[in-house]
Amino acid sequence: MESVVQKQNKVLPPSSSGLQRKLKTRHLTMISLGGTIGTGLFLASGGAIHTAGPGGALVAYIAIGIMVYFLMTSLAEMAAYMPVTGTFSTYATKFVDPALGFALGWNYWYNWAITIAAELSAVTLIMKFWFPHSPSLVWSALCLVIMFLLNYLSVKGFGEAEYWFSIIKVATVIIFLIVSFFMIVGIMGGEAVGFKNFSIGDAPFHGGFMATLGIFMAAGFSFQGTELLGVAAGESEDPARNIPRSIRQVFWRILLFYVLAILAIGLLIPYTNKNLANSDVTVSPFTLVLDKAGIAFAASVMNAVILTAVLSAGNSGMYASTRMLWDLAREGKAPRFLAKLNHRGVPVNALIVTASVGTLAFLASLFGDGTVYTWLLNASGMSGFIAWLGIAISHYRFRKAYVAQGRNINDLPYKAKWFPFGPIFAFVLCTIVILGQNYGAFTGRSIDWYGVLVSYIGLPLFFVIWIGYKLANKTKIVPLDQCELD
Repeated sequence: MESVVQKQNKVLPPSSSGLQRKLKTRHLTMISLGGTIGTGLFLASGGAIHTAGPGGALVAYIAIGIMVYFLMTSLAEMAAYMPVTGTFSTYATKFVDPALGFALGWNYWYNWAITIAAELSAVTLIMKFWFPHSPSLVWSALCLVIMFLLNYLSVKGFGEAEYWFSIIKVATVIIFLIVSFFMIVGIMGGEAVGFKNFSIGDAPFHGGFMATLGIFMAAGFSFQGTELLGVAAGESEDPARNIPRSIRQVFWRILLFYVLAILAIGLLIPYTNKNLANSDVTVSPFTLVLDKAGIAFAASVMNAVILTAVLSAGNSGMYASTRMLWDLAREGKAPRFLAKLNHRGVPVNALIVTASVGTLAFLASLFGDGTVYTWLLNASGMSGFIAWLGIAISHYRFRKAYVAQGRNINDLPYKAKWFPFGPIFAFVLCTIVILGQNYGAFTGRSIDWYGVLVSYIGLPLFFVIWIGYKLANKTKIVPLDQCELD
């Protein structure tokens, strides 16, 4: 006898909401993988090693990686059962409180809309490497047009672009790991390094526990983008089958790439090397290692790869924010005109508004001293972690509601392991990272109030949206036996 879930998945129309289900497993895998491997690995990993030593960086990235694994399995369980584009916004609305869903949706849209602006700024810096006297606006405009067209044409076009962007990044990491191994054992780049750099100074844990804790936020930023898999679920060909398969592939690849890459950098480059703390592509930790191996044009190669990573992040950001804004409009939580789809199933109005907001934010960085843009970026700094908190809370409530309504968890198309430990662990660690991201502002002789405001402004903004909607609409926490599971 067929389960209820199997029947549901059979009757999923090509577009139950007007969207087109054209994303295949390979697209989903690379969307999530490509959304994660980017400047966080290619540039920020060096700063993490410089701050906390190779051991501290490894511990931080492994801990955040485990947390992301639980978040991915939580999201996969809900997305495989209920594949909707609104993902955690919709899940929070159905399983927790409509006000929380409203706040999570707008929080996530804002996060990625501002990320588009950040990527437009990054492109100008990257292109200046090759064309130092060229006008910045030309490269930013070209990048914006490319990202817009990839999202405007069709969801399959977006998926294909993200697939090939990700292939380039994955190939780079694999080649880097192979070259690093040869260097560590002495086949390339002179003598065998072994674990010599792990015993320099107070390595491998430079700065102790607090320095390692300080890396957790940077590690978390590096892993953000994995939740894109849930946003794409609403346009997947067969979510019940494709999402679990993608989850299994993505997590181990991400963790393997990050952990092995950081281990390789820590073994080959002393944490005392000041170039590790520089975010310039010419001194990227990957560039330093490849240059040490005697590979010509290492900086140019890495610059090209980082350009791909920036385009990929901007492309994914435009997709995620557009779909979230469209879903908010469809649920009556945003202006209705944003819910319009064209004949290819693309939410054009939401795409235009999102691209416009990203462009305006970018232009704000060009005038004056960029103060407005800096504050916009700071306000979005915690958004990804807040979204992760929403996933953990929603999954915990979803599973409890599923059982409370007399359903058999064995009927779920994908069942997250280690429940309830997984979402609880993710919630606790996410909370610690959010609250402790700028603990240094509180440890001096007097509190650095400017530092506190810059670092934590995203939290009060989120609560204002959440509580404001709650008071205006008098929403309440949904009882478990009344949660919408169909």
